[in-house]
Amino acid sequence: MAQLPDLSVEFAGISLRNPVIAASGTFGYGEEFAKFSDLCQIGGISVKGTSAHPIDGNPPPRLFPTASGMLNSIGLENVGVDAFMRDKMPFLRGVGCAIFVNVFGFTEDEYVEVVEKLNTCEGITAYELNISCPNTEHGGMVFGTNPGLTTRLTRRVKDRSRRPIVVKLSPNVTDIVELARAAQDGGADALSVANTYLGMAIDVETFKPRIHNITGGLSGPAIKPITLRMVYQITRALAIPVIGLGGIATGTDAVEYLLAGATAVQVGTANFHDPRAPLHVLKQMQRFLQRRGHSGVRSLIGKMNQ
Repeated sequence: MAQLPDLSVEFAGISLRNPVIAASGTFGYGEEFAKFSDLCQIGGISVKGTSAHPIDGNPPPRLFPTASGMLNSIGLENVGVDAFMRDKMPFLRGVGCAIFVNVFGFTEDEYVEVVEKLNTCEGITAYELNISCPNTEHGGMVFGTNPGLTTRLTRRVKDRSRRPIVVKLSPNVTDIVELARAAQDGGADALSVANTYLGMAIDVETFKPRIHNITGGLSGPAIKPITLRMVYQITRALAIPVIGLGGIATGTDAVEYLLAGATAVQVGTANFHDPRAPLHVLKQMQRFLQRRGHSGVRSLIGKMNQ
């Protein structure tokens, strides 16, 4: 029998059994999907964003399907860091895959507060910083659209963290490499590329926006070509490892991101219509490697021919 390809990857001091991670905001706290999938088979889970205090989120409608994806404006609804550690981490500690805790705040102090509390909690692999939030101390400017704010926030959190820091970049910028470099300068151990794209939709019968907050984040297959380009640009310009996400629904999608330079991938919007999507992506990737005669997934990383 032919030997199965080695699916393991390593980056930033993190070892994953395979490069497929369930993306934050699409996989809850993992327990919601446990009845559909054997979660220990995937590389990791990035849990929904965690803040210093509980957040109820935005009023409905908060989701709207688009021609090739969806708009969402959930509003970062979550139970807060204290309840997360008390009520969610006991389950996550027993899952058997890497656990990335997505962290956000509206001030630098809030990010630091969350990370310092999580430092005391066992079972966490790394922190994923969501910097696509408005900084209330700077007139609502989004952390991730300003290089100076990105560097300073990353450095402050890195200085207080006992675990690797993965900065999740916003794609709503003119030069994604500039923001990636700013995160690297702040001490980021890795990057997630990228968050959702700002968009909107209108109901032509009622003349009202489809999303209560008017705009929302666009995700799904429509954004893959754009985010794939961003991953390629960043990995060619910087040495910092990248987790690619945006429109991944098949093993072929994941392979494209690896060829562009990503070390791992996240599956997001696909989870809404298929709770086993990460497993399907993983199995299709494995079949691709076997068909092409690759000994392991690492042989694909950054190997796009030009």
